[in-house]
Parts: sequence; C-alpha cells; structure tokens
Amino acid sequence: MSRNDYPKQPSVAEKKARAKKALEKLRKKNPDIEPVIIEGRTLARNWWGKAWNQNLESYADYSNRIERGRSYVRNNAVLDLRISKGSVLALVQGSGSKQYSVRIEIDTLSSEKWDRVTEICNNRIETLEQLVDGKFPKELEVLFTEKKYGLFPSPGEIRFGCSCPDWAVMCKHVAAVLYGIGSRLDADPMLFFELRDIDGQELVKKSMERKLDNMLKNAGKRSKREIDTEDVNDLFGL
Repeated sequence: MSRNDYPKQPSVAEKKARAKKALEKLRKKNPDIEPVIIEGRTLARNWWGKAWNQNLESYADYSNRIERGRSYVRNNAVLDLRISKGSVLALVQGSGSKQYSVRIEIDTLSSEKWDRVTEICNNRIETLEQLVDGKFPKELEVLFTEKKYGLFPSPGEIRFGCSCPDWAVMCKHVAAVLYGIGSRLDADPMLFFELRDIDGQELVKKSMERKLDNMLKNAGKRSKREIDTEDVNDLFGL
C-alpha cells in the first residue's frame, strides 16, 4: 500500500470546525450544554488547572496515556462536561461523525485523608478566597499533590468508561475529559470541592481552629526570652 492510499487526516482547523458544527446542533436540543472551549494551545492558565493536569501526568499509570487526549481537548472536542459529587459526565466528538459518552467516577475524600489534610494545613490557610485563588505558601501545595494523602485523586481513586469501541485502558476520549476537568477547575476551582465532597469553608475553619489551639497551648508557656523580675532588678540596679 502506498502512502497515497491512506486516508487523509483532517487538519486542526477541520477538526475544530467539525466540533463547532456538532456543538451548534446539540445546542438546539439542549441550550444548557456546557462545552470545554480552549483558546489557543494553553490548557490551563491558573494554579488549579495547572496543578490538576500536572498531578495526572505525574503518575506512571497515566503519563503514557493521558497525552492522547490533549489534541482532542485543544480541538474543543469535549462538547459537554458536567461535574457533580464524585462524578463527571461528558460528551466527546470522535474523529468521525460519532460522539461518545464518557463517565468518570472519583472517590470522595475519606475521613482518614480529611484528618491528614487538616493536620497538614494547620493554620496555613486563612480565607476561602486564598484557597480558591491558589495563593497559599508554596510548600503547602503538598496538601493537594502528596501521593498518599493529597486532595488530588490518585489513579486508584479514579474509574472511567467510554461508549467508544476502543478497548484501551484509557481511550483518548477519557483522556480528553480528564484534561477538560483541569480546564473547568481553571475557571471555577470550587468545582473541585464539589467533586471530592469537601467543604472549603470547613477546611479554612479547621485550619484556623488549629491555629487557635496552638495559641492557647502556648499562652501559658513562658518564652525563653523572658527575664525574671529579680534579673530585671539586678540588670538595672533596682
């Protein structure tokens, strides 16, 4: 078979045009559809989106597979993506005319992880706005990315399925949706707390409670820098 016998692969512009046409058609039936629209080639611009993607790419189980979805999400092939407690439902435009349904289930945070997380963030997060904006100490990023106790899910906490005929462990449609989640969090970080069933206000509250507890514990302790009254008298000749 010569090179000319292979079917011509559509260009990026053609793929985007196909996705746009499919989206317009779907919107006529469902005006509330929520597509993932990527402007340019950058998948995420803020801390939450970048950190989500980097966490997924850090796992050997995913690193060789998730890249298959980058071009799909860049071409705006994720036509609909909805995040709820422990679940993500999406619709992805295939390479042809078909669209495929993707379901991703992510475990909500266990009580063991919650206890560990509140211990790690001990008095380091002061407001919900600080948490949502990703503006916390650099060393506190471990709160999300630590492999065993971090808030971001590990592969063992993620299950997925797709209606496409690809029998790969992770097809390109699922990979595209995983990147789509990062894009969604980039725009609205609070969706992460909904996904993992975490109360962001409670996390801040726990952090401040621990700060107060530490202050109260140390209130009755004398500082090593304090000087006894007798020593003060001797020092000033009183």
